[in-house]
Amino acid sequence: MNSIRRLSFLLVLLLALSSTAIAQFEDPVIKKVEFADRAQFEQRFSSISWTGQGLYNPTTIDRIPTVELRSRLQAVFGEPTQTIKDLINNNFRPAKAVQFEYWFIIDDEIPMMILDLDGPFENGLVYVGASRYIDLMPQVKRTLNRMLMNDYGELAPFSDYFFSPERDQWYLVEYKDGEFSHETIDRPTTFN
Repeated sequence: MNSIRRLSFLLVLLLALSSTAIAQFEDPVIKKVEFADRAQFEQRFSSISWTGQGLYNPTTIDRIPTVELRSRLQAVFGEPTQTIKDLINNNFRPAKAVQFEYWFIIDDEIPMMILDLDGPFENGLVYVGASRYIDLMPQVKRTLNRMLMNDYGELAPFSDYFFSPERDQWYLVEYKDGEFSHETIDRPTTFN
């Protein structure tokens, strides 16, 4: 009888381990946080310790110009969660400005953000996630890479503003009619 219990215990343990191993290789579900849900996201994850660890492993999306990534993100997820125009009249500090931010909740529990700090002048983006999920972040980034590189279809048009503190200059950054552009402009007083 004792050997049957041990065998049963081992069988249950093996099943549990194999289902955990399978779950680790499944693609995570990545849900974008909408503009209207920002406060709820911030409240829910107010005690999160943010880090880029686990998201540093280079993928294809790290070598693509930021403007193209913005277009790919637009095609897959729609409008960003937040852009500089959402911040301009809310204690705006140019040195802290980003062109766009996409906020996500992974598998209904893991917060993650993608930020553009350098506007149209660089490649790649900045990725941050909850530090307690560092071990899951490489799979999240691989899934994101696949979604943006394989699943997006056509590049999507967009129009954003960007402020470059290094250049002390505002830009209108766009993808329309199959062309990327960044035009120098005066500081916008109102946004469309």
